[in-house]
Amino acid sequence: MTIEVTVKDNNIEQALRSLKKKMQREGLYKEMKLRKYYEKPSLRKAREKEESIRRVRKQNRRNND
Repeated sequence: MTIEVTVKDNNIEQALRSLKKKMQREGLYKEMKLRKYYEKPSLRKAREKEESIRRVRKQNRRNND
């Protein structure tokens, strides 16, 4: 997975902002935070199950409106 950002008119601040937005959208910050420490497989499965339940509930709320 590669993320490319173009620098226009030597404007590095704008390119950096764009890179941060792309990383946020891809979920890289969350993944880096999770990989900072080892997570036991059983805890990982439990976390993923909770996230899945939360995601389904959020979809259901959006569909009901």
